[in-house]
Amino acid sequence: MIFAGGQSEGSDGYEIVVVPKDSSNPWFVRMNVGVEEYAKETGLNVYQKGTAEIDATLQAKLIQDLIAQGVDALCVVPVDLESIEPVLAQARTAGIVVITHEGADLENVDYDIEAFSNAGYGAFIMDNLAEAMGGEGVYTTMVASLTNGSHNEWADAGVAHQKTAYPKMTLLQEKVRVESNDNGDVAYNAAKELFKKYSSLKGIMGTSSYDAPGVARAIEELGLTGKAFTSGTGMPLDNAALLESGVVKSLTLWDPALAGKAMVALAVKVLEGAEVSGTVDIGVDGYTNMKFKPGSKTVLEGEGWIVINADNVYDFGF
Repeated sequence: MIFAGGQSEGSDGYEIVVVPKDSSNPWFVRMNVGVEEYAKETGLNVYQKGTAEIDATLQAKLIQDLIAQGVDALCVVPVDLESIEPVLAQARTAGIVVITHEGADLENVDYDIEAFSNAGYGAFIMDNLAEAMGGEGVYTTMVASLTNGSHNEWADAGVAHQKTAYPKMTLLQEKVRVESNDNGDVAYNAAKELFKKYSSLKGIMGTSSYDAPGVARAIEELGLTGKAFTSGTGMPLDNAALLESGVVKSLTLWDPALAGKAMVALAVKVLEGAEVSGTVDIGVDGYTNMKFKPGSKTVLEGEGWIVINADNVYDFGF
């Protein structure tokens, strides 16, 4: 079934809350822009509420408070999949619709929306890193944490893609994955230690929006510009200087504002009792041709990725 976004009679009474990983990260500040736009466009009681920092325990407590509040739907970007699973189960037991983003492995959801195939996006990041590295050399991967579902899927897919597409590149076996804790300073310090310890290291594939910018700081400080490289996810304007300087050749992205809108639009459809099957169109750019991930009845994948470089960094407006 194909359906488009929009508000139907009776939906104006819904209370829908978007819960990001935190409220201060520029990524989720941008997501809130989309949530507020959706609320203004539809007149629905839709808003974003996050914690002051990225913390799985704080996020779980916030969601439990919203369950007690009796909201109609929760749209969650989980910090930690394992710890959030039982909390989302509580929400569904209470009759609350649960939509997630970056939570493809979660079970206690109505649906999880991904801007793209996680495998495809990981390969896309690797393509960008490989281009910067000239298709050869030693590299490693960085994720926010080893329990972050999407980040590790991207990294795994990137490595798998490298093995088939870039045979002259080699994964650093002594350290195949590094954690950044979604923190630019942690990414910077980890990268600095890696480049100092492994003289052959030429590239780091980042996944968190803090990874590549943090790694780039280390590359600059160590005088490795043009010798070491990084690529990953990042916000355009926050990283304009790095892209213009050439320290980072490119970053990849999907617009979190549109992801926020997509979660809410799908939540409305579920609340309205609409059937979700086949090719799904919820009327949000990048999410008009969603398909279920092979083998899944809950994970919907869109076509929302973009590449950012020095030539287009100012074109997005955020």
